Amino acid sequence: MIVLAPMGEMIEYRSNGTLEYAYVADPISGEGPALVVIQEWWGIVDHIKDVCDRFAAAGYFAIAPDLYHNKKAEEPNEAAKLAMELRVDQALLQMGGAIDELVRRSGNERVGVVGFCMGGGLALALATTRPDRVAAVVPFYGVASRSESEPDYSKMQAVVQGHFAELDQSVSPELVRALESKLESLGKETEFFVYPGTVHGFFNDTRPGQYDPSAALQAWERTIAFLAEELT
Repeated sequence: MIVLAPMGEMIEYRSNGTLEYAYVADPISGEGPALVVIQEWWGIVDHIKDVCDRFAAAGYFAIAPDLYHNKKAEEPNEAAKLAMELRVDQALLQMGGAIDELVRRSGNERVGVVGFCMGGGLALALATTRPDRVAAVVPFYGVASRSESEPDYSKMQAVVQGHFAELDQSVSPELVRALESKLESLGKETEFFVYPGTVHGFFNDTRPGQYDPSAALQAWERTIAFLAEELT
């Protein structure tokens, strides 16, 4: 994959009185819509940084809050441990602070949120806790899976576009359909895509056993078109 944007950087920002860290990438033009990118369960790895850079190349201010505080995982058991240790309430505050930092950096009052895997569920939850700012949400193969962290979707004001894998063993088609039905029953504007023959993580080009180039490209193009419509 060729990254056209300049590489971003890690920054410090304040959230609820606490010093936090995030990866940021700004558009070359110095102006454009604003986007929070939420990590997979691996942490702020090179793939997530690259995604931010790709969004910056497409004209977006992108910020990815470091929810694991500089910890990263290389294998699934380690990633699962880090994900289970994550306190959702604290993560929501940290992501909310990232929104405020993004608004300050970009000058935009409305932002989008894109999340992958674990981050997909967190993206949906963030839209319910910050309806004042979040106008568009794009979860990739992620739903809120912990019963104690089921978001109150009635509070969400954002439009949702979801991207899911047909053969996903962790986010099953049944879970996807249940989420879609719940959002639609609440009158939320929702569009879900399920990509035939794909598995969990099909967008992650650093995972050869999961990555699907065709589905990833289609999901990217749909995401960019969706965000452009909702945020510009």
